[in-house]
Amino acid sequence: MTTLTHNYKRVYVWSLVVRFFHWTTAFSTIILIITGFIIADPPAIDQNVEAANSYWFGYVRAIHLITAFILVAVVIFRIYWAFVGNRFANWRNFIPFNSKGLSNIWHVIKVDILLMPDKDHNLSDISIGHNYLAAFSYFLMTILFFLQAATGFALMSQTSDFWFTESFSWVLKLFGGDILTRYIHHFSTWLFMTFVVIHVYLVLYHDYVEGRGEASSMISGYKFVRAERFDFYNNKKKKAEKKLKEKSEKKDK
Repeated sequence: MTTLTHNYKRVYVWSLVVRFFHWTTAFSTIILIITGFIIADPPAIDQNVEAANSYWFGYVRAIHLITAFILVAVVIFRIYWAFVGNRFANWRNFIPFNSKGLSNIWHVIKVDILLMPDKDHNLSDISIGHNYLAAFSYFLMTILFFLQAATGFALMSQTSDFWFTESFSWVLKLFGGDILTRYIHHFSTWLFMTFVVIHVYLVLYHDYVEGRGEASSMISGYKFVRAERFDFYNNKKKKAEKKLKEKSEKKDK
């Protein structure tokens, strides 16, 4: 039995800003899920104590709201970073409506999810940053996040006199009251939990199968990329430059 070995280069992919966003989002999501379930179904704590002397539930709501504010601020900054960050953080990666993006999405579904054989192995199908399916799923989750935030602030507006939360009271009118708004907010939480489970599984799967440092890259910022890929892109770049040169020479003639 022969064992294939490959040469890898260490490539800086995830900038400090992206890594900060990732871990802030991860910890904020965990806090929001825990406090959210407590708010949805409060446990019977300090039953023999007067409500005026026990404010633990108020602290839970405060932690939930403050964490939501932090996460909204971080997500807004990440959207800004999608326009000024490096090419791995660029917004174009998250909206893959081109032939390359759609082809990569199909490849990921076929090989990584359905575990079908990769007969025509192509280095360009292995993304250095996010693959297009993952990136597009982040785009969809961002939209869901803003729906989650809007419904959450709308529910808070009923018991808060803070101008920011009160500005979302129109959401309650949009959904015909707090019952449907609460259902949407709660159901979105389950979608986020499902996404987290799938996300962690795929990261560990890619790390184990491909050995490219998927998990550790969100700590160090570095991933490992096969050396042949650099040759592939360098040759592709040279061909493109040659074509441009030939076109410019024809125009000059």
